[in-house]
Amino acid sequence: MRFYSRVLAAVLVAAAGPAAAQDPPEWSQPQAPFHILGDIYYVGSKGLAAYLVNTSRGLVLLDGTLAENVPQIERNIKTLGFRTTDIKLLLNTHAHSDHAAGLARLKADSGARMLASAGDRAALESGRPPSNTNYGLITFPPVKVDTALADGVPVRLGNTALTPLFTPGHTPGCTSWIITVVQQDHKLTVIFPCSLTVAGNRLVGNSGYPGIVTDYRRSFDRLRGVHADVVLPAHPEQADVLGRHARQVAGATGTYIAPALLQTLVSDSKSAFEA
Repeated sequence: MRFYSRVLAAVLVAAAGPAAAQDPPEWSQPQAPFHILGDIYYVGSKGLAAYLVNTSRGLVLLDGTLAENVPQIERNIKTLGFRTTDIKLLLNTHAHSDHAAGLARLKADSGARMLASAGDRAALESGRPPSNTNYGLITFPPVKVDTALADGVPVRLGNTALTPLFTPGHTPGCTSWIITVVQQDHKLTVIFPCSLTVAGNRLVGNSGYPGIVTDYRRSFDRLRGVHADVVLPAHPEQADVLGRHARQVAGATGTYIAPALLQTLVSDSKSAFEA
């Protein structure tokens, strides 16, 4: 079986039932921060990604992971030479506790503006995702959304633009993010994909999210038309982000460049969804 198929299977198991068992330990295990490429840094835990983007007007932070991870995220930011108050924008891939529970405290500590899709706004502001799942309702600290995103309209801070791509299914407002970076005089398209796994969502008779099946299929079709040189997911093992970092430290070049990876993830996720 291919590496990414094995990774997808592992992620499906880990994400399928956060209420049915304890969170995987790596979700809260500390990870030293590191530079990825361009102005992008990793500041999350070993098992849950939080990505920092440095711009000419301050920082953008994508995802807050678990609430208990906030102190280590803030330490990681400080280790990189920044301050929590340098964060000007908070973004989110989707309104689930393992990616959004830390946002409320990060917003309070930084004073940053929170931007999110209309589809996930209610869940973020209530701390209650609407979808019926096989693991029940997992709530998280609510966070006030300052601005609703427009699909495909870039969010700009200083010299940097991040474009939201609405890819619902995993949640009603699941948002993938695209940014262009320059690496050794080459422009690279980087995508932070929102999760494509079913992850415990009920696909039949989901009263909390009646359009879930249609949304998943539309998102698979949409992402099939996207080219990305680099894939940085919210669950880092999906793209072996930490392993790639280790190889980069060892002197390998171009370790994050994987033009076929996004389509592999889309294909594998769609097959699992249909099954």
